[in-house]
Amino acid sequence: MKISRLVLALTLAAGFVASAAAQTTMRISISVAQNSHQGVAIDTFAKEVEKRTSGRYKIQTFYSGSLGGERESIEAVQLGTQALAFSSTGPVPNFVPETKILDVPFLFRDKAHARAVLDGPIGQELLAKFDAKGFKALAWAENGFRHMTNSKRDVKAPEDLKGLKMRTMENPVHIAAYKGFGIVTTPMAFPEVFTALQQGTVDGQENPLSVIIAAKFDQVQKHLSLTGHVYSPCIFLMNKAEFDKLSAADKQAFIDAAKEGAKANRARVDEDDAKGVADLRSKGMTVIDNLDKAKFVAALAPVNAEFEKQFGKANLDRIRNYK
Repeated sequence: MKISRLVLALTLAAGFVASAAAQTTMRISISVAQNSHQGVAIDTFAKEVEKRTSGRYKIQTFYSGSLGGERESIEAVQLGTQALAFSSTGPVPNFVPETKILDVPFLFRDKAHARAVLDGPIGQELLAKFDAKGFKALAWAENGFRHMTNSKRDVKAPEDLKGLKMRTMENPVHIAAYKGFGIVTTPMAFPEVFTALQQGTVDGQENPLSVIIAAKFDQVQKHLSLTGHVYSPCIFLMNKAEFDKLSAADKQAFIDAAKEGAKANRARVDEDDAKGVADLRSKGMTVIDNLDKAKFVAALAPVNAEFEKQFGKANLDRIRNYK
């Protein structure tokens, strides 16, 4: 009798230890390399989640589109087949149309302005829009200001873009704007872009310096123009049902971890922007950095008139004038 009691006690004790140490594993993915502003974001997030939940949650990180492109990852999070994703906002309007407004060209003066908007009431209102679509949006992070590269010619003025076949994100606002420049737009998932540039399927693409460097586009693109035509945010997304299952303390831990990931991500974007031009020039790219931005803005006047109708001038001005 004593032996069976002892066995029972040991079994219960072992069960208690196992449940105390039970660990939930979740996956998060990005489309670019680990050594990048996005890699820093998810690596920091994973470390912070583990630390803040005392190891009860472990985040597995995947890079370079190994779980699919951004759109596929966001779909997987919405469906619940993947818990988390970190994505640029390129494909996000296909899921949460209200975010389209952030992709309007020349909307933000600089990174400080963009970050203030996203971290302030406008950004928080937009994060709340994700709840109804099956997501919990944890925090805004960033890709940076987008610039044009191509293999054909220097782009110094808007007319130099006419007829260039450019890969664009699967984003309706970008596509409408670039058509306004006379670009032949080719929407394509990010993991396919390097090969498309290498094979000449497209002449060029547009991305922030951080992405151009991380993706080694200097190997397949000769010309870079610092157009800074669109500010590209990134976002930490979680499946809403998974988030709702967390305790109140763990919910806060995930949100705080995402904010730490965003902080590390923005610091890396600043670093890449500071050294990126010299780095890409040293790799043989021709960089045009003294563009007349006003000409590019003027070239998009007809498209911007359409955007004002679509989004409402007051809504665009609220962002433009945010201090």
